[in-house]
Parts: sequence; structure tokens; C-alpha cells
Amino acid sequence: MKNLFLSIALALVTSLATAQITTPQTSSASQEAAISQGNWMIGAGLGSTNYNFDTETFNISVEPRAAYFITDNIAVGAQVKLGLTAYDGGSTFEYGVAPLVRYYFPEGATPTSRWFAEGTVGIGGSHMKDNDSDEPVSLLIGISGGYAHFVSRTVALEAALGYTYNKSDVGADSGMSGLGLTLGFNIYLPGQSR
Repeated sequence: MKNLFLSIALALVTSLATAQITTPQTSSASQEAAISQGNWMIGAGLGSTNYNFDTETFNISVEPRAAYFITDNIAVGAQVKLGLTAYDGGSTFEYGVAPLVRYYFPEGATPTSRWFAEGTVGIGGSHMKDNDSDEPVSLLIGISGGYAHFVSRTVALEAALGYTYNKSDVGADSGMSGLGLTLGFNIYLPGQSR
């Protein structure tokens, strides 16, 4: 009995000593398949911080998006903008919806990352608490460039820097325009043909 116990213990120790130790996966070499024609991209910019040149205030916004890859590297879809600007003496709620086009550059690509450019043109507005100068509908134009790092076969973390122009009347001195940094994620879903 003693020999049986020692044999089992020796076998267990030997198997643990020779077992392969694997590190957690921090990236995936699958970005080519994720950005292929027929796939869907669903995600959001979770932390857009924006500097406003007109009022010198900061805001934070969430920008959910969905797009369809019409061809490899090119996605077309829509984005919703929801934001809140706080400043001394009040706050402003911003909203908007815009079609988007995103292009992933093949140049500079690695097995786990891609650079991209994105453009949006749509409508937006704002509501300022206790103020009659709201912008119910305005022109919303945005352009940005960013970096997507694929942490799995279907998920990418992103950072983008861009410029947003939002003004209801060209002749009026109102609107929210400025530079912004967005941190977010996208989930890539295969199309029905895959």
C-alpha cells in the first residue's frame, strides 16, 4: 500500500513538473477575418473627452455604433452621439445621429492590429438647462483616425483622435466643435455567408 501511494504521488509530481505553462492570450492574429466583406461591427466609444474651442469646457460622451463591411476593410453604418457638458453655472445635453464610413489601412498592419480612418456627416443638437438658445437640429461633421488592437478573434480595443464640427447656423455664434480623444471597443460578428 505504501508503494502504491508513493507511485501515485511520484506520477502526480512528475506530470505537474512536465506540464506546459501557458500565458493568457493578450492579442489575436485574426484581424484579417474580422474586417472582411459581409461581417458586422458593433461597438461604442466609451470615453470621449472633448475640448471645446468656443466655450473652453470639457465634455464626456458615449457613441454607440453599428456598421456592415461592404467590402474588405470598408465598413458603412451609423453612429449615435450622447454627451453631457458640465461647466460653471450649468450643463448641456448633446445628441446626434450620423452615417459613418470606416476604412482600415492595410499599410502598417500587424497580425493583431490595424490603423483606421473614419468620417461621419449627420444631424445633432443640444439642450441647455434653463436656456432658450437650444440647438434642436444642427449639422454634425466628424473625421478621426485611430488604432484598433484585436484582443480576441472578434473583439478590438480602440483609441481614436478626431475633430467634430457641430453648428446649427453658420451665421450664428453657437455650436460645439473641437478635438476629441475616444477610447472604445468593437465586436466583429461574422455575416450569414460565413
